[in-house]
Amino acid sequence: MVLTILFLIGAGFLAGILASTAGLASLVSYPALLAVGLPPVIANVTNTTSLIFTGIGSTVSSLRELRGHWRQLTLYVSLALVGGIIGSLALILAPESSFEKIVPFLIFLAGALLISSGRRTGDTAQRIKAAKMHPKKHAIIQVASYFGILFVGAYGGYFGAGAGILILSLLSIITDDDFLVVNAMKNVIGFASNLIATIVFIFRTRIAWHFVIPMGIGLFIGGYVGPIIVRHINITILRALIALAAFGLGITLFIKAYF
Repeated sequence: MVLTILFLIGAGFLAGILASTAGLASLVSYPALLAVGLPPVIANVTNTTSLIFTGIGSTVSSLRELRGHWRQLTLYVSLALVGGIIGSLALILAPESSFEKIVPFLIFLAGALLISSGRRTGDTAQRIKAAKMHPKKHAIIQVASYFGILFVGAYGGYFGAGAGILILSLLSIITDDDFLVVNAMKNVIGFASNLIATIVFIFRTRIAWHFVIPMGIGLFIGGYVGPIIVRHINITILRALIALAAFGLGITLFIKAYF
């Protein structure tokens, strides 16, 4: 049991760093919970609950980047909360076998998003900013961005691997803020989505709380350290390495689910 606790703390620490730097905590934390014997849906529910801790750590560590952005962030968080409820209910109502078969493709998607998230985002953002000069186009872009955040919140409540990347890419396009601010906002939005999903899970399904605590300790520390790393690390190299790991994990889970 001691080795299991140490394993989950270590996995949580690494996942917390990935959550607050690349938005891919679940690529480490979810397989770690599978490795200690939890079935897929319970592992996913427990993982979502544990991720609350990395949200707390990364938010505290990112307060200086968030200064002056709380009003804007409140709107985005509200949309993510609604999406989180939708996604968590979808997870509970769907058969466990279907979830196990969907997960490999969600992880493949997460890896692909990570690779593409740094490409042409600037060009897309410039085109959208130019479109904002026209009132009708500006209104359409705003509505589309709100639905985008709602969708990401739902995806986070359902599974979550790659949700951070989706938020990061979306915010990079619809806001004029630099990467450090956008990354900090992403951490808060992800925290809100995980929190509301956990509240739903508490009343509707089973959470393995004895695994949440050690995983949460590691996630909190990693979540706090992550924003500090972002200020000094080469994000392009980090994204490439994590994407390769995502594809490897996706292949492993695909083989397990279908063969």
